[in-house]
Amino acid sequence: MLILPDYPWDALAPYQERARRHPDGVVNLSIGTPVDPTPALIREALAAAADAPGYPTTHGTPALRQAISDWYARRRNASGLDPAHVMPTVGSKELVAWLPLLLGLGAGDVVIRPTVAYPTYDIGACLVGAEAVAADDLEALDPAVRARVKLVWVNSPGNPTGIVRDIESLRTLVAQARGLGAVVASDECYAELGWGAWDGAAIPGVLDDRVSGGDHTGLLSVYSLSKQSNLAGYRAAFVAGAPELMPHLVNSRKHAGMIVPYPVQEAMRVALSDDVHVAEQKDRYRERRRQLVPALEAFGLRIDHSEAGLYLWATAGEDTWTTIGRLADLGIVAGPGTFYGEAGNGYVRIALTATDERIAAAADRLEGAAHAAGRRAN
Repeated sequence: MLILPDYPWDALAPYQERARRHPDGVVNLSIGTPVDPTPALIREALAAAADAPGYPTTHGTPALRQAISDWYARRRNASGLDPAHVMPTVGSKELVAWLPLLLGLGAGDVVIRPTVAYPTYDIGACLVGAEAVAADDLEALDPAVRARVKLVWVNSPGNPTGIVRDIESLRTLVAQARGLGAVVASDECYAELGWGAWDGAAIPGVLDDRVSGGDHTGLLSVYSLSKQSNLAGYRAAFVAGAPELMPHLVNSRKHAGMIVPYPVQEAMRVALSDDVHVAEQKDRYRERRRQLVPALEAFGLRIDHSEAGLYLWATAGEDTWTTIGRLADLGIVAGPGTFYGEAGNGYVRIALTATDERIAAAADRLEGAAHAAGRRAN
């Protein structure tokens, strides 16, 4: 029997209980699950496609694959993506976990993931007996490790850090991986949520013409509609690129029955064809971010990176669990940075995915605690 590590979020349970004791209720900013309504046009598309007695196609309907290709050209500066090189997935997490298996990796192979990263990259390697190695630059690896690299995960914008890799950084990484004969898989699900210098700018991905040079060989872009369209409950995502690999990925998933339901495929098609609802949702997150950043800073936290995505990556210069405990005493639950690797120690991840009322409550509590501390100091 394969024994996987304990699910890390279980360790947060006592702090959640501590936070629930707050007289004004808990504010859970630990999990990035959307709380705002799924846009009406998407729900209507789902309902209209609900009469679906036959089996859906694993590869995705031609109309959906064309919508995905058009979206990459319109929103991601990736022209020339053949709809044949696109496939819907049952959310993006399952693809992250199963990609090493689908690529035929095993014992002795190395999977690279960012130094601060979503735990599922490591789980995917573990499932096939491969070795997961944390690195942001392949040239920094020991030559013996570098020779065994078969898959390189990129996460930009990053979860939990919000780091965005620019065009030159991605181009360099792609060249390094190609030199090793490794596949680059880029998890890009926060790409519509840029802030600061990236607000309104196209965040680059591996299929971006300026990164790929128009050649998608060995490059897979993974995207989810959970964040931009509030579709986490639909499990609506897709993978695109790598013309030499996609037929094999489609064939393997056919055998395994890993199929996105037809009504969800239709909802995805409609969602990808409408940019208005994406901008409206981003405005909601922008306002929540505007309230939380100064409140967290007043409480003594420093915000690092966080230039894109749904999270604020923050540190008080102390042990992660000390900060988690101090926030829990205010009725606020945050995500421990230690869940994302050793380099996350000392940090907490604050999600923007709470209702306007709960975000306002968190900001009030943080600012109130800061003022109270100031009065005691005087």
